Order: sequence, then structure tokens, then C-alpha cells
Amino acid sequence: MIAIVIRSAGTNCDVEMCRAFEMAGARARLFHVEALAREPSLLDEARLVGFPGGFSYGDDVGSGRILAMRLRESLWPALRRAAERGVPMIGACNGFQVMAQVGLLPGPGVGEPWPAARPGQSVALAENGGARFLDRWVGMRVELDSVCVWTKGLADAFDPADREDSLMLPIAHGEGRFTADSPSTLADLERTGRVALRYTEDVNGSQGSVAGICDATGRIFGLMPHPERFLEWTRHPYWTRLGTSVTGKDPCGLMMFRNAVAAA
Repeated sequence: MIAIVIRSAGTNCDVEMCRAFEMAGARARLFHVEALAREPSLLDEARLVGFPGGFSYGDDVGSGRILAMRLRESLWPALRRAAERGVPMIGACNGFQVMAQVGLLPGPGVGEPWPAARPGQSVALAENGGARFLDRWVGMRVELDSVCVWTKGLADAFDPADREDSLMLPIAHGEGRFTADSPSTLADLERTGRVALRYTEDVNGSQGSVAGICDATGRIFGLMPHPERFLEWTRHPYWTRLGTSVTGKDPCGLMMFRNAVAAA
């Protein structure tokens, strides 16, 4: 099945995301956003879609904003068609920032249709608390009651004693503080199982320690950490000290992409 990964000037994790889809069993095709803008029907071939991390257009007027506006302007109908047919999508870091501004996340409410018009924005990834760029590995907590297909079974795959080491992902962002436009929006995300991942510590000041959310179907997923950078255990910051009870299984980054391919 075809996984389309969308890049732009400044994107720097597109090759890693293509590799993640390939390792999970899909056939990745990398497109510049302008190629898709000229021929939006290319997205109709996609069984999976990825928005990689990086610094699209240099984040010149805000992280992901220029790419998001280009997508809203030229590709919203094609992206809506993909969402309507249940295509799993992922946005990591800059990709998450883009998806939030496009309107793919958090998406319509449970049972509601995707709007024909481009939706407004209800969540954002704001400047980190402390106003510093963060580049390190952090612990993750998977929400067991989340509807997210990408994170399904991640926590249960490892023994409780191993989860602190096994459920880690790298982050690298300056604007990753998850913020909802109102308390009711955040409460609705919690109630409907759309909060998929949380940090195990206060990393960047995110509301509710939210690291990743999904839409109401669980198929469209955005997160600030980089799962595509953790496809082998040798990427883990102290992998040589991990036991075979951990390294005998896929890393959580690769598990996410395998889950999506299985769902597709």
C-alpha cells in the first residue's frame, strides 16, 4: 500500500518517515507540497499520509504556518477525502504543528462529518515554557483509553518494570507547548479519548502534559516527539544497558507505524 509523505523547503525528517513506513510494510512515496498542489488527485492513491518534522519554510512566521496555509489553500479537498475514507495520517513535530493549523486535528466531533470548508483552529503548539529549544529523549505515557490506532497496545507490549525505558521518544522543538483554545476543548479531547500520549514529566508546559492527540476516529495522529527517529534500539540513549525483555520487541516508534499499516 502507498504511504505519501509530504515535504517542503526546510523539512528534515522526510527520509526517516519514509523509512518508517517502508519498515512497517508500506511503499513510501515522497512528494513536495507544490507537486501535490499541481495534482491533488495524487493523494487519492494514498492509503497512509505522513507530515514529517523539520523547519518547513524556516518557520519564518511561526512553526509550520506557511506549509499549513499552502495545504489549506490547495489541498484541503484532497485531505478531506482522505480523512473521509479513513486514511491513517501522522504528523510528527513540525508535522503536528501543520496538522493543527490545517484543521486535521483535533478534527470534527464524534460522529460528525468532515466540513467542506476549511475548519478553524482549536489547538496550537505554542512556544515552550521557558522559551528554550529542547532536544532530548523524554518518557511517554500511553493513554490506555485512547481511540488512537497508532498507539494501540504500546503500553501492554512491555512489562510495567520496563516501560520507563521502553516508552521513550526524542523531542527537538522550540514551539511544542500544547494549548487548547478553551478548557471545554481540552475536556472534550479527554472525554472522547483523543488524548493519545502524555509526557511523564513537565517537558514544555503543555496543558495536561499532552504530547500527542488524534481525531475522533483514532486514525489521524499528531505528536511532538519523533517516532520515526526510533526504529531501532541502537538509537535509544542507553540501549546497551537494556535487557532482552525490552530489545526483543520492536521499539515503540516502529510499533506506531506497524499499527497504522495494519489499520490501513
